[in-house]
This record gives sequence, structure tokens and C-alpha cells, in this order.
Amino acid sequence: MQIITVNPSDTVFSISNAYNLNPQKIIYDNGLNENADLVVGQSLVLLFPQRVYTPPQDELLSSVASRFGVSEKTLLRNNIFLAGRNYVLSGEEIVIEYEPNPFGEKILTGYAYEFIENDLLDTVVSYMTYLIPFTYGFTPEGELIFPNDDNLISTAVNYSVKPLMHLSTLTANGIFSNELAHELLSNENAVSNLIQNCLENIINKGYVGIDIDFEYLFAEDKFLYVSFIRSMTKTLNENGYFCIVALPPKYADDQTGLLYEGIDYALLGEAANYVFLMTYEWGYRYGPPLAVAPVNSVRRIIEYALTSIPSEKILLGISNYGYDWPLPYERGITSAISISTVEALNTALFYKAEISFDESAKAPFFFYTDEKGREHVVWYEDARSFEAKVDLIYEYSLAGGGIWNLMRENPQGYVTLNALMNII
Repeated sequence: MQIITVNPSDTVFSISNAYNLNPQKIIYDNGLNENADLVVGQSLVLLFPQRVYTPPQDELLSSVASRFGVSEKTLLRNNIFLAGRNYVLSGEEIVIEYEPNPFGEKILTGYAYEFIENDLLDTVVSYMTYLIPFTYGFTPEGELIFPNDDNLISTAVNYSVKPLMHLSTLTANGIFSNELAHELLSNENAVSNLIQNCLENIINKGYVGIDIDFEYLFAEDKFLYVSFIRSMTKTLNENGYFCIVALPPKYADDQTGLLYEGIDYALLGEAANYVFLMTYEWGYRYGPPLAVAPVNSVRRIIEYALTSIPSEKILLGISNYGYDWPLPYERGITSAISISTVEALNTALFYKAEISFDESAKAPFFFYTDEKGREHVVWYEDARSFEAKVDLIYEYSLAGGGIWNLMRENPQGYVTLNALMNII
């Protein structure tokens, strides 16, 4: 794999000729529009196949997989344009194999809401080890509040991906409730009831475990939360399942702030089978314009986590979205719009913006002026920022990564992950 930056004179066809690649493959892998338009400064992922196949007639994907001794999931990962299909058309070139990745196997998880579009879900699910429907809630008494997760579960199973239950304190109002967490954690019977209900749901729905995310915990609930995670993990492990706990991006034991004071990295890392580092939202909707997940800040969180948690238990959060801020930024007034990688590139193309890249943050950004004469700045994620996160996973020998979230289009992000990681 090679990631290049588009120059003013570049076209998809000049690039394909220079690298002896199929131009249609470049278009698909990078999510370009039907005109193959490029933006100066954007990244392009170039993939170099070792083995390709062009069927003389329409052929089932299962037949091709059997013919070459690979899995259907491998074919889907190597050919993102096959999403949602179980066949290959006559004369359609597909990649059987790229150069082997010399690194070890890694876990990759991804979160999806129940309203994800089926076409998008079909595109991204095959790249996952675990698909995580977002989210189950609960009452103060420990009764579950169910999402409509049947389609997500069945799609995961259809693609040989394992579904993983998600439990959080997110309420119907879209707020993580520390009051709800406090009421539950202060009641031993409610905790026991919730753990038993989660186990039964995991068994009934075919989940392989649970990912738990209680945010903004009161400091006084710190040890009660550890006890809850420890009990959940013990119960699930005894029944053949596992537990992940999500952690906010903390960098010191004594870090202040409501997001951090109720979270003990060391004790939660000991209590759960894995931890998920939520390493994003440095740039956020109401904050000043910044990269969402600057790699220099992400590195700091990893290094703190490693002071008390074994590397093989850590999953690194990978943000899959960006923000568009109107300028000038005014604290308490300015609100950014969340956008996908594809939307960011379309915006840059429409306004004829040139994309820059922050080497410290390892993130792309650009400025543009809208029809009303107001300036904007956009920070987003691309192949280069994804590559930087994968580099951290291998540098620190982490268990893998998790994408927050799968709801936004970013084809080149997934082909980058597939090229750089041996995803289990």
C-alpha cells in the first residue's frame, strides 16, 4: 500500500498510469465520485495486488473463495465495491490477495446505530471483528432498555462477524446520566439484576460479550463502578463470554473534571477483559477548531494507560468523522457540523479548497468561504490519520482498535485498515 497526496496536475488516470493500477479500483477504494474528481492536497490510497481474478462468467463469491482457498470475508475486504453482493460479474477484476501483512493479528470493533443505512452497513461490516449495536440502556432497578438491534445482529452473522452487546448510561434525551449510574451502583440488588439480565440477553441474542460505557461518573462512585465491572466480567467469563469497559481519554491519576474523576484506569483495567480508550473529541462540536483525534494527544493517553494496563488488553479508539466550524470561533456560540470523510472532500471540491495536513496531529484540514461570505475550517480523518493510529497500535503492541463510529462514509479508511492490519 502507498498513500499519496494529490498535486494540481494529477488525475486518477495519470496516477493509474504512473503506478500501473486499475483506475476504477482507485475510484472505489477512495470513495471518489463518478467523475473521479480530485482535490489538491487530498490523500489517495493505492493498493498493489499480488493476485487478481477475472471470471469469464458471473460467479458466486463462495465459488471464487473456494477456488482460491480464501474466505468470502477476505474477498469482500479486498474489494470494497463488492459490498452487499454474493457474486462477481463476468469480466470484473477482483483482488484475491495483496502482499501479506508482516504484523500480527489485531481486533477491530465498530459501533453502529440501529438506523444505519443498509448499503453503508454492507460496505463496512466485513472489516470488523466485532460489530457493536449502540446502545442498550437500563432502568435504576437494572431492567434493560432494548434498541432495535435485530438487523445489525443478523447482518453481522451473515458476514461472519461477531455481534457484541453495548450497555451505557445514555438516556432517551441523548445524555449520559451520572444520576442513573449512581442510583444503580448504590443498589446491590439492582446491580445483580442488571448483570443477570445482560447475561440472558447475550445468550438469547447471540452476542459474544458486552462493551460497557458509563460516562461522567461521580467521583464517589469510582469503586462501586469497579466492583460492577468486576462482577460483570466474572459472570460473563464463567459462561464463556467477555467484557470490555470504555475509558475516557485520561492522562493522569489525579486528572480533574467530571469525565475523569470517577474512572480508575488501573482497577478497571484489572476488572475487565479489555479496555476501550475513547481517544477522540479534542476537536468537538462546541469547542475551538482542532483535529478530532490528534495523534500526539492520543499517544499521551496510550502511554498513561500502559502504566497500569497490559498492552494486550487495550483497544484504541479510532475516530471516523470530522467537523466543519464557521469562523470566527466564539466560545459558547459557535457550533460545528459533524461530517464524514466523503462529505469533507465533496465540500472541498465544491468550494475549490486546497487541503493541508498537520504533521503534528496527523490530520487533514482546509478552509473555505461559503455563499454568504463566511469563512469555515474543516478538520476530518483520512487514510493518513488512520495510518497514524494503526502505527500506534503496533508500536505499543495493543490488542487492536475500535471505530467510533460506522455511520459515516470513509472507504479509504477501511481499505487502509485492511491493508495495514491483520484483522481477526
